[in-house]
Amino acid sequence: MSESQPPLPKPQLEPSGITSEQYLEFTPEKLEFYDGYLGYGCQEQTAFQLAVLTNMGLIKALQHTKSSLWIEVLEYYLQEKLETINNEPEVKEAMFNRLNRALYDLRVVAEFLESENN
Repeated sequence: MSESQPPLPKPQLEPSGITSEQYLEFTPEKLEFYDGYLGYGCQEQTAFQLAVLTNMGLIKALQHTKSSLWIEVLEYYLQEKLETINNEPEVKEAMFNRLNRALYDLRVVAEFLESENN
């Protein structure tokens, strides 16, 4: 990231704004549609996507997606992070066990709520 480039937008739970600098730097002049995907050429799109999520808010994004998918993303991300830590094997195993128990409980609640909404 160059010094003149603004910081990446940081999505929050509730919708929030981005700066005019972020808008100018990260919003494409021309949005394209190719093979089912929105994009603009070969440019990195993460900043634009973060800007959209910032404006939308994570709660609203979650409301339009199954909870089980968010749990799956959390599982993937947190397990990947735990794999990279350098710690005592017993501590690492304990953290994996805690994560797995928590994810199991989250899945049970999400499945219950999704079945109630059908």
